[in-house]
Amino acid sequence: MKVITVKCLEDNFSYIVLNEKNNNACVIDPGEPKPIIDRIRREKVNLRYILNTHHHGDHVGGNLELKKKFKCKIFGFIKDKDKIPGIDVFIKHKELYHNDDFEFITYHTPGHTKGHVIFHFHKQNLLFTGDTLFSLGCGRIFEGSYDQMFKSLELIKNFSKDTLIYFGHEYTLQNSKFCNYYDSNNEKLKEKILEITEKLKKNISTTPTNLKDELDCNIFLKCKDLNSFSKLRELKDNF
Repeated sequence: MKVITVKCLEDNFSYIVLNEKNNNACVIDPGEPKPIIDRIRREKVNLRYILNTHHHGDHVGGNLELKKKFKCKIFGFIKDKDKIPGIDVFIKHKELYHNDDFEFITYHTPGHTKGHVIFHFHKQNLLFTGDTLFSLGCGRIFEGSYDQMFKSLELIKNFSKDTLIYFGHEYTLQNSKFCNYYDSNNEKLKEKILEITEKLKKNISTTPTNLKDELDCNIFLKCKDLNSFSKLRELKDNF
């Protein structure tokens, strides 16, 4: 299976997940239609499905046009069924979905929004985290609570350390500055920042990251309790 990163809007990442055996594809969080359509045409793939992590416009903005153009089905969390445009398939927490094209498990990770989910393509060990977890950061608390976000991150921490994490925004450099400010003695973080800087100089996206790096370097994943997480999240909001 192949993952194609597509940059959308100002700093969003959408992902085309391609089954190379039959050239069928799903797209995760299409922020806008044009870059997705252009890439589908270039790769000559068959778009069959759309997976949405949450209902924010910069993650669902391409839903309706892509559905109209490619007759694809839209998947979203059952509690977001009235918020995700064009939704066809309602998925639940810890539900396994599989067909001849793909197999993944959905996990409910509230915090950023109440209905946020992540998708784990467990056979390939790929995790699409939307706006719950970023490289060296996590999502803002909009609809949910600090407690919900902390528990959602705790859930992610239990995946295998070699899990590849595909996240929703290119926030990594700014996130690294915050991590470095409050965790300045972290040598692994310093190495990670050098790697990030080199990638961005070459116009290479910082996605995907891997869980081991995030456990070592992401200050939000290093929090041991809700109180310390909440304080850090508030500090990050004003950083």
